[in-house]
Amino acid sequence: MPQEVLLSVKNLRTEFFSSKKSSVTAVSNISFDIYKGEILGLVGESGCGKSVTSLSIMQLLKDTPGKITNGEVVLDGVDLVKAPAEDVRKIRGGKMSMIFQEPMSALNPSMRIDKQMIETIRLHSDMTKEQALAHAADMLKKVGIPDPPRVLKNYPHQLSGGMSQRVMIAMAMSCDPKLLIADEPTTALDVTIQAQILDLMKKIQKEEQSSILLITHDLGVVAEMCSRVIVMYAGKIVEEAPVEVLFGNPSHPYTQGLIASVPKLGSGVKVLPSIPGSVPDLASMPKGCRFAPRCKYATDKCREQEPELIDLGNDQKCRCWLKQEG
Repeated sequence: MPQEVLLSVKNLRTEFFSSKKSSVTAVSNISFDIYKGEILGLVGESGCGKSVTSLSIMQLLKDTPGKITNGEVVLDGVDLVKAPAEDVRKIRGGKMSMIFQEPMSALNPSMRIDKQMIETIRLHSDMTKEQALAHAADMLKKVGIPDPPRVLKNYPHQLSGGMSQRVMIAMAMSCDPKLLIADEPTTALDVTIQAQILDLMKKIQKEEQSSILLITHDLGVVAEMCSRVIVMYAGKIVEEAPVEVLFGNPSHPYTQGLIASVPKLGSGVKVLPSIPGSVPDLASMPKGCRFAPRCKYATDKCREQEPELIDLGNDQKCRCWLKQEG
């Protein structure tokens, strides 16, 4: 039985414009689907376009130099790119929510937690102030925060990093969103708190049957959490596959390099392999395959012509001339 699509991104291109009217392309014509009830991983190095993709989906580029210049972002049949701003505001926080990378900067430092949560809940429901406060306390309890009434009276600076992230998750889930976008949700946390937050997200996703787009550079998190994975490089999708296929048979040289660089217990390897070079500057993308300057398999064709994203079977797609030519 085919899975039901919740969010469909089609040929999305996001550019950032300077005062000189020149622009750079951060996300270059990417397409992918998120199915109902799944956790989809989006991975890649810093600067590859992961966070810009999430902000484009959420339509949060208004106060930045960034602009969506092509494509569609269709959530439950509504194209968010073309929808009126008022409709998008109702959907954002209602049908879809986002957990940001830094909870301490995402929460308003001048407002108590109760006011921030009540504002979010009442904006997307018909609850009274008292009902919203009770619901906020229930959500904090659900994410494992002890003594919710006390925490609701606190300001963000009075909470630890792990507690702040739990508050962010509670706030994001308070209106039962169908889609939750988590942008590096555990980066600023220590290892034990990371595990707790990931377990919490997985538990809530199963209980609510929501979908999660999990953005991370941590392949261990992807292996633990996701059912499918998209690998991005320099604003392009270079590989897409179910998580077992990706780790068992990585197809793109970039994916192979990422997986090889992860330390493995008991392997006896003293020096981990690394990918030479760095992600190219947005203003000076290489000709042909964008990964060619760093790829040990690159040929003249790779340096001259850009490959298409092709289907390899087993729900695996890859953007590489070596795969296209067998």
